[in-house]
Amino acid sequence: MTLLVLDLRVPAREAHGSETALWHALTDLGPQFLTYFMSFLTLGIFWLGQQTQFNSFERSNRSLAWIHLIFLFGITLVPFSTGLLAEYITFRLALIIYWFNLMLLGLMLLVSWRYASRSGLLKAEVTPEISGAQVRRIVGYQILYGIATLLCVFSTSLSIGLLILLQIYSILAPRLRFLPQF
Repeated sequence: MTLLVLDLRVPAREAHGSETALWHALTDLGPQFLTYFMSFLTLGIFWLGQQTQFNSFERSNRSLAWIHLIFLFGITLVPFSTGLLAEYITFRLALIIYWFNLMLLGLMLLVSWRYASRSGLLKAEVTPEISGAQVRRIVGYQILYGIATLLCVFSTSLSIGLLILLQIYSILAPRLRFLPQF
C-alpha cells in the first residue's frame, strides 16, 4: 500500500513561490489523491478478503500457495493501474484497465476459495452456508464493480464515484446491521 503514495509528488518549491500557487498545485494533484484513496480502499478490502480466507483454511498446499502468488501479482499491478487512472482519469481505457486489475484480484480470491473448498483445505466449522456467502460476496462485488465500470460509457466520473461508494459500502456493511449484505 505504501508504494501507492510514491506517485504523490510534493510540488517543487521553486515553481510555487506563493501560497496561492501552492494551493493550485495541490488541487492539480486531485486526481492522484482520489485514485490513491480508491486504491488504498481497494487494497484494504482485498487484503481483508484474503485474511478472511486464510482464517478459514485448516491447511494449505503448493497449489493454493501458487493461487495466492497470482493474487499477489495482481496486487503488485495496483500501483500501475492506479497511476494510469490518475494520469488519465477521464479516459475510459484507463478506468477499464483499473477494473481489470480489480477483476483479477476478485477472480483469484474466488479461485482460491473454490480450490480450498474442493480440496478439503477448509476448517470443519466452515459450513456450506458460510462457503456460499463467501462466493456470493466475491461474485456480487465483482458484478457491481463491472456495472460501475460500464457506466464509463456515460461518464468516467460517475464510474469512479460508484466504485468509491461500493468500496465504502463494502467496508461499512459488515458493521452496520441495517445495511443489506451479499
